Amino acid sequence: MKKLIILMILFVSNSAWAQQQAQKNYNFGDFNLIVKVEDQEKYYNEMLQAAASDNTKPAHQDVYLTTLATGWLAKGNLEKYNLYMKSNPEISFVNLLYFGYALEYLENDNKYMSVVEQASKDLICRIEKDAGNDEMTRGRLQVLLEINAMANAKLGNVEAAKKSIEKASVIKGDREIKYFRDSKSNYYRRYSVVLSAAGENKKALDTLIKAVRNADSNPMLVATLREVYTKVYGSDKDVDKFITSLQEEAYSKYYKDVEKSYITDNTLPLKGVMSDLDGNGKKFTLFTANQHAYDISLPDLNGKIVNFADYKGKILVIDFWTTACTPCVAAFAGFERVVADYKKEPFQLFVINLFEEQQTVKSFVAKKGIALDVLQDEQNAAYDIQGTPTKIIFDPMGNIRFYSSGYAGSTDREYYKLKAMVEIVKARVTSK
Repeated sequence: MKKLIILMILFVSNSAWAQQQAQKNYNFGDFNLIVKVEDQEKYYNEMLQAAASDNTKPAHQDVYLTTLATGWLAKGNLEKYNLYMKSNPEISFVNLLYFGYALEYLENDNKYMSVVEQASKDLICRIEKDAGNDEMTRGRLQVLLEINAMANAKLGNVEAAKKSIEKASVIKGDREIKYFRDSKSNYYRRYSVVLSAAGENKKALDTLIKAVRNADSNPMLVATLREVYTKVYGSDKDVDKFITSLQEEAYSKYYKDVEKSYITDNTLPLKGVMSDLDGNGKKFTLFTANQHAYDISLPDLNGKIVNFADYKGKILVIDFWTTACTPCVAAFAGFERVVADYKKEPFQLFVINLFEEQQTVKSFVAKKGIALDVLQDEQNAAYDIQGTPTKIIFDPMGNIRFYSSGYAGSTDREYYKLKAMVEIVKARVTSK
């Protein structure tokens, strides 16, 4: 009798499990919240099994395939990339963007150069076969050609590298708009690597010097400048001093520009006003400060309430963003450098997500490896922000001293501008 009862329990349990699996609502929203590609792959295979038992085809299968291909590519797994791309899935612009990010992540690690070369070549071929590509897609083609050129240059395929960089140079792309992270900086670095591989080290060095002097630079470009400088002069003697002088020249320019926008009148309500981007001379209100900073409280990603009043006596920087805002996330690398500079000083920076649910933001932050302190203002109640990215800088008394909108265009320029704001606030407070 006991044996029969145990068998009945097992039968009922298995039936319930089977019904639960059959009733599970597989959807891309849940799939996309999964952080690790290994777990996404498991979810996808479960979905395929459920679809097979129902004799149905998973909805929007191509987006699952391209997302998995992107995830595995970011880990340097070309075999898995090819597996999910072999059925020639349709590639959306968003997927193309993430393929580029994955390759950019890998291109800085020499052990993945062969993977970068092959995957970028495959994606270039796929795009070029589609005669109906729009301007945005051609902009991504430009980036893929640059990446392919750099990979070929590092692999010793100089002629292939030159061919790719020449094709990239003539495409009307995204370098001149301050939207994608380090568009210009990455182009100058990749172009210089190709020049150096072709033996044109002096031309490469001149290109890199100009980039650093104009703040069209990032840490990887500076590292490349150091390498090329050594090739040109046969030694790295004085290279650090030389680079520092270029960086100080760039920083000084942005310090002077930023100083002009210091806010002296903090009477509330305070409206942050900006000029329209179309250059028609009209103004619009970017945000409205109706309450003092120390009256504001917002939750972090674990739901813990953070009170701005707890940061009295510190310079406070807040930056508003969303996960869909590419220039918002592009600015974070510059912010991280500022945070590192002031980690031992009375300073705090928060990036405040607007409109989105906690699980969406937590998944995005984990996938991107964002190390900044993140808060949420799902209702946009604190400052009624009308455009992202928007940052506001407070002095140690909680008064607004600076605000700005948009991405500066490079990691170094974003760093210089925010650092200048902090230093100016420090100087004004000390002089009182």
